[in-house]
Amino acid sequence: MTKFSLHNKGLVLTGGGSGIGEAIALTFARQGATVYILDFNIEAAEETVKQIELEGFSAKAYACDISKQNEVNECIDKIAKLNSIDILINNAGIAHVGNIEAVEEADLDRLYEVNIKGIYNCTKACIRYMKSKGGGSILNLASIASSVGIFDRFAYSMTKGAVLTMTLSVAKDYLAHNIRCNCISPARVHTPFVDGFIKKNYPGEEQEMFDKLSQTQPIGRMGKPQEIADLALFLSSDEAGFITGSDYAIDGGFIKLNGK
Repeated sequence: MTKFSLHNKGLVLTGGGSGIGEAIALTFARQGATVYILDFNIEAAEETVKQIELEGFSAKAYACDISKQNEVNECIDKIAKLNSIDILINNAGIAHVGNIEAVEEADLDRLYEVNIKGIYNCTKACIRYMKSKGGGSILNLASIASSVGIFDRFAYSMTKGAVLTMTLSVAKDYLAHNIRCNCISPARVHTPFVDGFIKKNYPGEEQEMFDKLSQTQPIGRMGKPQEIADLALFLSSDEAGFITGSDYAIDGGFIKLNGK
C-alpha cells in the first residue's frame, strides 16, 4: 500500500487538456484513478488521454461545454454507468483583464457562465452519485483573487470569490453525506495560457514581462502545474479525510508576505 493511492477511484476533471488540468489528469492516473475529462477543447483533452494511455493507465475525454447543464448531465450520467464518481475537480475556468469600467456586460456574463455556473452544473450533477455511494471529494480551483484585491481583475475576482463561497456552502451542506469540499487558490502559474497572454499583449517584450510577472510572487517565480497537481492529489486522497471547507493558498507567499 502506498500513500495517496487512488486505486479503484473515478475522477471527473474539467479542463484537462492543458496546463494545471493536464498535470492533474496525469498525476491522478499515475496514482491509480480512472480519469474522465470534460473539456470544451476535445482535441486537447484527447491528447491528455493519449498520454495517460501510453503510460498504461485509463482515461476518457468528453466534449462538454460546462456552462450548459444538459451537456454536463449527459456526460456525468454516461460516466456514472462506467465507474463510481469518487472525486470531482472543478478546474476549468477563463480569465479577464480590466476594472469595472472596462468590463462589458457580455464579459461578465461569459465569466459567470464558465467560472461560476460551470462549477454549479458539475457539482450538482456529480453530488447525487456521491451521495448514493456514501461519500466523495470535491475540489474547486479558486485563486488568490478570492481573498485579496488584484489590480484590473474585477470580473475574474468576482467569479473566484464565488468559487470560495460555493466551496464553503457545499462543505457545510454535505457533512452528513461524507462528501468533502475544498478549494485551492493559486497565484500565477506558468502555463501555456500565461505564455499566450504575454505574447499577445507584450510582443517583443516577452522575457521582460515574464520576469516581471514572476517577481510578483515573493518566492521569485511562478508556480508549476505539477505543484498544483500534487496539492490536489493530497486533498483528494483518503489521507486528507479530516479536511473539508478549507481554502489552500499555493502562491509563493503572495497573500501573506507581499509588502512585508
